[in-house]
Amino acid sequence: MRHVSVMTLIAMLFGGHAQALTLTECTRTTHISHGGEADHADLGEGRVMWRDWWSQEGTMTSFSIVDCAPGQALRFRTAEDNMSVERSAFDRTKDALDVIDRHQSGSRIFATFDRIAEDLRFIARDIEVTTLAMETCACAAAYPELRGDKKEFALAG
Repeated sequence: MRHVSVMTLIAMLFGGHAQALTLTECTRTTHISHGGEADHADLGEGRVMWRDWWSQEGTMTSFSIVDCAPGQALRFRTAEDNMSVERSAFDRTKDALDVIDRHQSGSRIFATFDRIAEDLRFIARDIEVTTLAMETCACAAAYPELRGDKKEFALAG
């Protein structure tokens, strides 16, 4: 169980309308009716994950895993259909999630993004490891104390 920091408690008490964000609130449409983020999950030890989806003329499913404190992100596509004439359709979502589950079941010291990316190499597409300057919704909901100097996430109102 996470403990609320003193600064978070003060912000909630004196910050007016400040409320704790939940992972459920992170599910949202990011591109009017045809793209968004869903299935946000707390992976433990400061990591979160969610599914990105797209469905207009073509479909795709991608996933993002973020280590909230450093802002390191692993992103990869597990399925697509009719997104590009240059690429064939595929769906390896189950296989990719099996890789993630295997890494999650072991020690975090071995579950580096580089190792996960290597295990996804022949399963997923568009695999990238990046560092984010902004806090993500899932990190704001599950690990707000790990924001550091990243720009704070705020739900668009």
